[in-house]
Amino acid sequence: MRRLSGSAAGSQPRQLLLKLLQQGLAAVNGRSCVHAALQRVSLPHGLYLVAIGKAADAMAAGAIDAIGGRLQAGLVITRYGHQDTAVYRDPRIVSLEAGHPLPDEQSLAAGNALRLFLANAPTDASFLFLISGGASSLAEVPAEGISLANLRTLNRWLLASGLPIDAVNRVRSAFSRIKGGRLLHDLGGRQAELLLISDVPGDVPAHIGSGLLLPLDHGSLPELPAQFAGLPRQPPPEAGNHRVNVRTLATNRQAMEAVMAGVRADGRRACMHDSLPAPDAVVCGECIAESLLTAEPGVHIWGGETLVKLPAHPGRGGRNQMLALAVARRISTHERIYLLAAGTDGTDGNSSDAGALVDGNTVIRGKDAGLDAQDCLARADAGTFLEASGDLVYTGPTGTNVMDLVIACKE
Repeated sequence: MRRLSGSAAGSQPRQLLLKLLQQGLAAVNGRSCVHAALQRVSLPHGLYLVAIGKAADAMAAGAIDAIGGRLQAGLVITRYGHQDTAVYRDPRIVSLEAGHPLPDEQSLAAGNALRLFLANAPTDASFLFLISGGASSLAEVPAEGISLANLRTLNRWLLASGLPIDAVNRVRSAFSRIKGGRLLHDLGGRQAELLLISDVPGDVPAHIGSGLLLPLDHGSLPELPAQFAGLPRQPPPEAGNHRVNVRTLATNRQAMEAVMAGVRADGRRACMHDSLPAPDAVVCGECIAESLLTAEPGVHIWGGETLVKLPAHPGRGGRNQMLALAVARRISTHERIYLLAAGTDGTDGNSSDAGALVDGNTVIRGKDAGLDAQDCLARADAGTFLEASGDLVYTGPTGTNVMDLVIACKE
């Protein structure tokens, strides 16, 4: 952890939760996972590397560690501030940064660079694709007739819609020339290894990064607002001879199991839950809090991803901060309960914080600063409250992205 604000740096239970988060992140680190995976496969010389996503640089670094001189050239596309110095300085690699969660001009430039990179590679080239969450926003080639403004408005609506990821991806793909398996056309039947870090429920490969090389289920789209009715849509991709080997290297479950192992090594009772109790972040937090109030002492672990339906003008924070503040309201004045909710990529919503670590005095500390927890939740402004209470957790880029971890300790 690079920084832990205010009171969140305090007691022994808090330090335990932060240590467990670090252990979970280490188990799904992009660099180590890719390096280990490539030790077990035979790859040709003259390999062409493509890495896209929030973990792109870490994954690319793992590939460089493993294949060394066999790398011919590479293209790495990641979020602003997520570049790795060693990857950036490798003369064989072009490193680009782009916008997330909304695509920007650099996202379109990255999408065009991706297609050009594939077009310029030899007809007999072999590719190594490394895809992680965030790829959907970071590289895009919209359908003809769709402007960047159209694209940003559509994605802003999708982020606030509360739709499940499969529906979101069907919408994104309908207006894209590379998503939903359409990049296969640019691959042109050449051999590719596709290594994935999963940030989606169920770890469905085609849902990760909107399935650049994996055709989605092109079923019916969810109902869209009238403002998008006239946007031109892409037809489903054509069937072809595709030579893509797919492996998923890191999942939320693996991170949870690493946390579980850490709890047992600490000699505490551990309980790993199969799923989060509700899809909505605030409702989920309230359910978790109620269960903790009656639970036996020990550590509880959840993983996955909640949703937040945003108001017209949301404040600061994301789903983890919303969940944590909802928990804090219900456990207020209970001295022996602590909860950490964090995005494994190191970011949460529109903030640069990973999440928050709350306890029974969080609401009191925020109230002393002149804030009301319920009001902040209603305005999707949990981050402002949690900054005032001293409970935000900052990790910086983590080199992975496997959804969220929620870890609670009851003494």
